Amino acid sequence: MNNYETVFILTPVLSDAQMKEAVEKFKKLLTDQGAEIVNEEDWGLRKLAYPIDKKTTGFYTFLEFNAEPSVIDKLEINFRRDERVIRFLTVKQDKFAHEYAVKRRNNKGGKKQEARGEEKARGAKAEVELIDKED
Repeated sequence: MNNYETVFILTPVLSDAQMKEAVEKFKKLLTDQGAEIVNEEDWGLRKLAYPIDKKTTGFYTFLEFNAEPSVIDKLEINFRRDERVIRFLTVKQDKFAHEYAVKRRNNKGGKKQEARGEEKARGAKAEVELIDKED
């Protein structure tokens, strides 16, 4: 099995329920074909770099999964057949991309979490100093 990631853009005229239903359709297609979904991210409504079919925004969804190469053909055929999908890109990860993806998944909060951790550490240190001064 190979590691893949795919990003697809859904048309912005969909409601939240319709968008989630479309994403579930593609996730179900992958799992039915024996793929294991490792990570799913909903990037939300974003501005497109250039208009596609006279649309300037779209719902972005990112899926990372392990699958056999034959599954990709079926997935991309379904992307092409579905009118809700305006663009998609599927990429096979090499070992370096896979290592980076694992690191990125484990550190989702990133700098925000690190900053909060530093603030908590400073706050705890200040409390200790305050207690020492009181004694």
